Amino acid sequence: RNEYDILAFTFSKFRIKHIFLYPPNTRAGYHSESKAKEYKHVCKRACQRAVDRLKAGALAVDAVTAALVELEDSPFTNAGMGSNLNLSGEIECDASIMDGKSLHYGAVGAVSGINNPVLVANRLLSEAQKGKLSAGRIPPCFLVGRGAHDWAVSHGIPPCPSEKMATKFSLSAYKRNKHKMELAEKVETGFNHHSKKRRQASETENGSGLLDTVGAIVVDREGNVAAAVSSGGLAMKHPGRVGQAAHHGCGCWAENTSTLNPYSTAVSTSGCGEHLIRTMLARECSSAMQCEDAHQALLEAMQNKFISSPFLASEDCVLGGVIVLRCCRYSDAQPSADIQAILVEFLWSHTTESMCVGYMSAQDGKAKTHISRLPPGAVAGQSLAIEGGVCRLVSTVTTVD
Repeated sequence: RNEYDILAFTFSKFRIKHIFLYPPNTRAGYHSESKAKEYKHVCKRACQRAVDRLKAGALAVDAVTAALVELEDSPFTNAGMGSNLNLSGEIECDASIMDGKSLHYGAVGAVSGINNPVLVANRLLSEAQKGKLSAGRIPPCFLVGRGAHDWAVSHGIPPCPSEKMATKFSLSAYKRNKHKMELAEKVETGFNHHSKKRRQASETENGSGLLDTVGAIVVDREGNVAAAVSSGGLAMKHPGRVGQAAHHGCGCWAENTSTLNPYSTAVSTSGCGEHLIRTMLARECSSAMQCEDAHQALLEAMQNKFISSPFLASEDCVLGGVIVLRCCRYSDAQPSADIQAILVEFLWSHTTESMCVGYMSAQDGKAKTHISRLPPGAVAGQSLAIEGGVCRLVSTVTTVD
């Protein structure tokens, strides 16, 4: 009989104000207290879904997919169902997944008509693992637009009309934002100065609305890690825009321990996609976590590779967040052929005002959730918060002669 403790970690970061409409001190990444219960519930359900799959014997990559499906299906997240609408009033989603064991990666960008884009990303990954196609062709790992949609349908993933993916919430947000853009354009062309004041006052009153990326990281019973991320992208984005959630090394990263890396690491990111793409933050954080002090390593990575990155030197408000997991065999465990242990450190950090996280192991009756916030007086986009914890996952193997 095998008994395992397994860790699953998810996050969902929600934006209530859109940065292109406001000055650098906009409250992007803010979680309103009125919706805190819903934010936490969706993270709990995602963690439970992943742990259930792991208990049933699934590997990390399948469990992380299950967590993302739960997050995409929630109308409170900007991923899959309820995603932000673009300038044309359509939903286009991005998603990616990485398997730390095989190092394979799958992604879709600007795909419409698919309710769970992470399923397409996962299928791309699994198909690539099978090897070359006919005539020696290399299988794709990243598809976009109509090609991604058609490939998904041809591989058994059911389509969903875009209009059914929109919710009352996302539709009303689209109408609100479209009206604000029209007012902003009048202000920028020198007309209707009073409308600008009314627009700013209206934004203060309508503090709910825009949501952002969701992601998950998992370690399974054998110490394999996986990471995934999914997003509907920025509200009112240009059609065809692909955010960090689909870019290799930007949205997620997972890598098992090797002769070169003493730790297995998994990372998922959220925030302003363009900032995360230009800094390849997921891979940068993964590399940093090979240092001995995980907390200090993540702190320095967020400060030096993100906030103060030379690639973002022209930006005075750098918005992003990460969840990070690293693990290794636990060397202090009592020597025994029947006992194996993995030391797991899980951390999160963000420059946005807040980020909602959830985490759970198989020994837990339910997931723990937390809304992390910047310290009082800190400026979003210029300061960061960092928190986390450590746990020991033990697997006991017993035999009957």
